[in-house]
Amino acid sequence: MDKAGGMAILERIHLSIIREVDRHGSLTAAASHLNLTQPALSHAIRKLEEQLGVDVWHREGRSLRPTQAGEWLLAVANRLLPQLAHAEERLQQFAQGERGTLRIGMECHPCYQWLLKIVAPYVDAWPKVDVDVRQKFQFGGIGALFGHDIDMLVTPDPLFKPGLCFEPVFDYEQVLVVGPGHRLRHAAFVEPQQVADEVLITYPVAPDRLDIYTQFLMPAGISPRQHKPIETTDIMLLMVAHGRGVAALPRWLVEEYGAKFNVSPVRLGRDGVAKQIFLGFREADADIGYLRGFIDLALAHRDGTTAQL
Repeated sequence: MDKAGGMAILERIHLSIIREVDRHGSLTAAASHLNLTQPALSHAIRKLEEQLGVDVWHREGRSLRPTQAGEWLLAVANRLLPQLAHAEERLQQFAQGERGTLRIGMECHPCYQWLLKIVAPYVDAWPKVDVDVRQKFQFGGIGALFGHDIDMLVTPDPLFKPGLCFEPVFDYEQVLVVGPGHRLRHAAFVEPQQVADEVLITYPVAPDRLDIYTQFLMPAGISPRQHKPIETTDIMLLMVAHGRGVAALPRWLVEEYGAKFNVSPVRLGRDGVAKQIFLGFREADADIGYLRGFIDLALAHRDGTTAQL
């Protein structure tokens, strides 16, 4: 209730104001981003607080710091504004005959090379749809899907939750990668204890999210001599080729880069470590044509066929 006894109306502009003030740190910058004058923004802030009957900001000189109520409202703004923008974008796509952008989040470092092979024919098959690949959602993709920041998540580790669907589109084997002079180069497979004296090179991911740890080393109670994170695949393979350690990567990626870097894949354990790449999406979006088209093309690529989209 507002001070006059009527129901306070929280409008979208109020959410935008609190988010932009928090983002930019000043009224001047926030007003500029919202295409408002600073006096107009200040008036809107005062009116909002009067309507709500609670202070949203602490005023410290020229700066504003959210109160407890302001922090809560900021969380609401960060959650709702992307969903409203997504709803408007989706409605516009309906109005324009499925013209828009398919936003793909990556939760898998080596999957980027695989994704490129799907995106190339997809943009030809869907000329009205752009593709935006966002790698900043590594290991935060579920929240990005629920928050409508992305439309599709590429991940080897699906987290099945109500409202989300995950479809496996590519099978692969995780292997140990060794250099030309390594003692395990010609081994049929490697046992966990054979990695205990190695420098293990991986992507910069916590061990409890790495398959070589969770499915190979940890069950045997083994740790490598040293764990060295490296962000890029090329540098990782270069280090392996020069005897600076061993790595864990998908077999298909090693076979693709093997000749260039003179590295070899070795099976992890007698039975190997089998993995899949999944495409995750919101259940409510399952019938959207261009999203389904991407999944179908990925499945066709797995089967070695050509999708007719």
